[in-house]
Amino acid sequence: MITVCEVKTKKQQREFLNFPLQLYRGNPCFVPPLYGDEKKMFRKDYIYYDTCEAVYYNAYRGGEMVGRISGILQKASNEKTGERRVRFTRFDAVDDQAVADGLFAAVERWALEKGMDTVCGPLGFSDLEREGLLVEGFDQLSTFEEQYNAEYYGRLIEGCGYQKEVDWLESKIYLPEKPDEKLEKMADFIMHRYHLRYGTAKNTREFIRLYGDPFFNLLDVAYADIYGTVPFTPGMKKMMISNFMLIIDLKHVAVLLNEENEVVCLGICFPSIAKAVQKSSGHLTPAALLRLLKAIKRPKIIDLGLVAVAPEYANKGVGAVISAALMRMLREDGVEYAETNLNLETNYSILNQWKRFKSVQHKRRRSYIKHLEAGK
Repeated sequence: MITVCEVKTKKQQREFLNFPLQLYRGNPCFVPPLYGDEKKMFRKDYIYYDTCEAVYYNAYRGGEMVGRISGILQKASNEKTGERRVRFTRFDAVDDQAVADGLFAAVERWALEKGMDTVCGPLGFSDLEREGLLVEGFDQLSTFEEQYNAEYYGRLIEGCGYQKEVDWLESKIYLPEKPDEKLEKMADFIMHRYHLRYGTAKNTREFIRLYGDPFFNLLDVAYADIYGTVPFTPGMKKMMISNFMLIIDLKHVAVLLNEENEVVCLGICFPSIAKAVQKSSGHLTPAALLRLLKAIKRPKIIDLGLVAVAPEYANKGVGAVISAALMRMLREDGVEYAETNLNLETNYSILNQWKRFKSVQHKRRRSYIKHLEAGK
């Protein structure tokens, strides 16, 4: 018999956090989140609780934990879209349909109690969190920014009545065998035609002081209509800046300014820290910190983080400038490849950008949806 309990006690919180670490112990593709960051979900002052409500459930069989799930009422998202949705996230379970049935039924009841009519996901509190269920690429190392899951998860979720809403694609990007002189010339032409220049800063702190607010404003505008995104709150900005200070390297940042000194395009990459956090299960032990520092200083893989273009420059070829900058990053750092992370399968502008590179689409992720009926 499966028992589903709402997470209330400290013991249940630890079980919720530890379950995926135990489920995927020894799996070479699983990359844990930072344990300390995940623990913050259970604090009353967690940054997302100014716009969200959340619930957490554990599933047990014979006293043994066999699954978990969280439901999120993202009020800012619902206000933006005019919908009544609850998101599910952090679903992990053994391969048992009864476990999935119990967990999703609990989230769906909670959604109905909140007056909602739809459940979708996996989606986090914002698109800064891990999102999407892996449906292709189970033999590939996950990035630190995204979650790994076993192949049977899709079958369990669909068994609960969920259907595909959107897919994201992920690719590995390699340098072409020869420098792309045509791309460099195109990038130079666009820079001169629109009187653009690269923004500079002496260090990360100065970068944030000079470009922090314009950076977030541009992200809000450029990402406004993208699936699952929500406006940045002061708490989200503070958290993102804190994370930047930890791992950002200005060599991996490109900011374009116009004649009025306005930020019109930005691209940010991160050194991959996936393998650095694997051995410690996401705990920042002294050994993990040493691995982290090494990965940041001498990255073998670069994760593409954020690319945003001001709407008035979206169709002016500015993407070529960012592509050229990315090629320089790869070449100068001597990295093996770059990971695109999630690109919506309908975002043709960004997908076409990768055609300039030798690329391999190696993963696909999915967000599911289910419309609820009261009384069922």
